[in-house]
Amino acid sequence: MATGYLEILKARHALRLLTGTLVGRLPNATAAIALVLFVRAEGGTYGLAGALAAVYGVANAVGQPVLGRLVDLYGQPRVQLPAAVLAALAMTLFAFSGTSPLPLAYAAVAAAGLFAPPLEGGLRALWPSVLRREEQVHTAYAMDAIAQEVMYTVGPLLVTLCVALWDERAALLVLNLVGVLGALCVVLSPPSRAWRPAPREAHWLGALRSPGLLALLAAFLFVGIALGSITVASVSYADGHGGDAVYGWLMAGVGLGALAGGTVYGARAWGGAPERRLRVLVALLAVCYLPLMLVPGPVAMVLLSVVAGVFLAPCIACAFILVDRHAPSGTVTEAFSWLVTTFTVGASVGTGLAGPVVQAGGTVWGFALPGAAGAVSLLVLLATGRVLAAPARGGIVAASSENDPNRAAEPRFSSGDRA
Repeated sequence: MATGYLEILKARHALRLLTGTLVGRLPNATAAIALVLFVRAEGGTYGLAGALAAVYGVANAVGQPVLGRLVDLYGQPRVQLPAAVLAALAMTLFAFSGTSPLPLAYAAVAAAGLFAPPLEGGLRALWPSVLRREEQVHTAYAMDAIAQEVMYTVGPLLVTLCVALWDERAALLVLNLVGVLGALCVVLSPPSRAWRPAPREAHWLGALRSPGLLALLAAFLFVGIALGSITVASVSYADGHGGDAVYGWLMAGVGLGALAGGTVYGARAWGGAPERRLRVLVALLAVCYLPLMLVPGPVAMVLLSVVAGVFLAPCIACAFILVDRHAPSGTVTEAFSWLVTTFTVGASVGTGLAGPVVQAGGTVWGFALPGAAGAVSLLVLLATGRVLAAPARGGIVAASSENDPNRAAEPRFSSGDRA
């Protein structure tokens, strides 16, 4: 099973790019918990901490596609590194100024979120110039989805470690410094410096002029809602079954399930059209959310949370292939950044929806929301099947021979040819 992953990691520059991207994204992955801990240490309320974390999230959702478009226009080093430095400086300002004056705190946190570099989309744009075969690119997408689960598991632990060794301010400073080093590692690599986007048609909508990409984003908005609603429903469940420790295990279970599912999914080559495969995966994702409504005891509930997460990473990995297929020429980083933004916004919406649902109907109905959101995502995919089956010019895979002069003699292929 691990052979395909090892083959990718042995490719020149692959391990450096993957590691640098994950390290560079640590400030983004840990922002919410680091902000909450810092504000509380400063004597602020949970309400203020939540508001600042929300401002960071909204600013990040806005900034990712904007910076992604700039990367497609001007290349990775000229955008990624300055953005990482500006984000770190903004968070440093917040760390030293604290929550007073309040307008400055909000402005600094918003700037930190806005300038968080689109390293995630940038990495996916680089894979075809690093890897030799299309099936390797698809495996790299799966490995990328798995790495995200690891990062979001390890990230909070790193925050608590920094707090234990130093304090909450140091956690903000160290993680953002590490993030700049990660971005630096990526942009100084030969693939990042050599990467050039394919020629693009000037259009104010950029990647969003693709109907197929819009359909995919609409579907993944509801996948994000499902994931966000699980977070709130799990808090409600844990309140009556053991408190924070149980909540932590439930979230870890979802992550473990996604990690296992993504590992298995990426370990083999899949035949058939990716849009049909995505419909099956989203249907299975929705079905696996339903047993959570049984709300059994903590041990059984943790096991059900593992099952609920199994098809999340495969869905994301398959979505990456479709983003590649539908991104208009020259907009691949922006297109991948839109997927990140849509998923993030969906998770925020799910969190907001689940609160009133739990309050009105209890924990069971809170866990009904993920299944319902998954079902709506499937309906969107079914309703837009023709659009998804008629891709635009292949994005990054088709253009890979243009971006790597050493591969100019290789035949072009689109990510739909053997997906």
